[in-house]
Amino acid sequence: MCHVVNKIFFFLVIIGVPLSVAGSLLHWSQTLMFVVYCLTIVSLAAYMGRATESLAVISGPRIGGLLNATFGNAVELIISIFALKEGLIEIVLASLTGSVLGNLLLVAGLSFFVGGLKFKRQKFNVYDARHNSGLLMFGVIVAFVIPEVFSMNMSEAEAISLSTGISIILIVLYLAALFFKLVTHRGVYQHVSDKADEQTHEEPEWTSKKAILVLALSTAAVAYVSESLVHTFETVGDTFGWSELFIGVIIVAIVGNAAEHASAIIMAYKNKMDVAVEIAVGSTLQVAMFVAPILVLISLFFPVQMSLVFTLPELVTMVTAVLLTIVISNDGETNWFEGATLLAAYLIMGIGFYLL
Repeated sequence: MCHVVNKIFFFLVIIGVPLSVAGSLLHWSQTLMFVVYCLTIVSLAAYMGRATESLAVISGPRIGGLLNATFGNAVELIISIFALKEGLIEIVLASLTGSVLGNLLLVAGLSFFVGGLKFKRQKFNVYDARHNSGLLMFGVIVAFVIPEVFSMNMSEAEAISLSTGISIILIVLYLAALFFKLVTHRGVYQHVSDKADEQTHEEPEWTSKKAILVLALSTAAVAYVSESLVHTFETVGDTFGWSELFIGVIIVAIVGNAAEHASAIIMAYKNKMDVAVEIAVGSTLQVAMFVAPILVLISLFFPVQMSLVFTLPELVTMVTAVLLTIVISNDGETNWFEGATLLAAYLIMGIGFYLL
């Protein structure tokens, strides 16, 4: 299955990158180029994921965890930086919302559903699930609701100052969480299955030199294509009648995380639920506690600054997704019906954002 997926991504890169360059230089139809850019970014993200995975295997679990944390949401971060540069604050905030909803409801939902069709019950580390629940409550509910409530009686400048302060606290706590998981408490809360997996010797797909070269080239190509993609948003929105909110929440979020989504589902199908859950929930925490705060700090250098103040629909959907995920995952086991429940929640929210 992985081999077939890798072949598809290879052809998409070989065809997509030259087409992306030609299309942006020759000013081809923006609607057509939007599709080309999206497919190219998804396939490049897959290569970034494989390169990061190889480096993680070579460098060991601690540095590997940091590498996955750094490059896991690199594509979305790059797209968002170019959108910030263009002053598309609504799309950036919407894409952050979309990432949280996509990871918690779509990715976890599909993983639980696909894995559950093959295995009646699937278990994952209950200690990790509970640890992540606390961080989700903090990273999404505390850190995103507080700016919303306090900014009601604030000027825009004060809201930016509040967001900047919260962003710094989020980044510090995120780094502390990594240190806790990878250094001070590594292996303290392990399952027997985790220990067995750790003792299994894993071979890297690529050598470190090849992985670094692929990672560098893929990141550069993603940066180039992302800048072109951002310029098509207005035309595509007008053509299909999509709002900036819908483009951010659904389209940008899925494109930015598609390769990661595929990995989680494949892992669930192989019954490696700890990895699948870590991809879905770990990526959400990364978005909320690292990507969003970094974007707030980067926006300070642009003409239009971004605060962490989301719209009410964005905020309510994120809080609902977090609470539903915690209730479903806190027992450390899952089945296809729980996956279907998460997917149903995602569809309800998707319809809502489409009609807004």
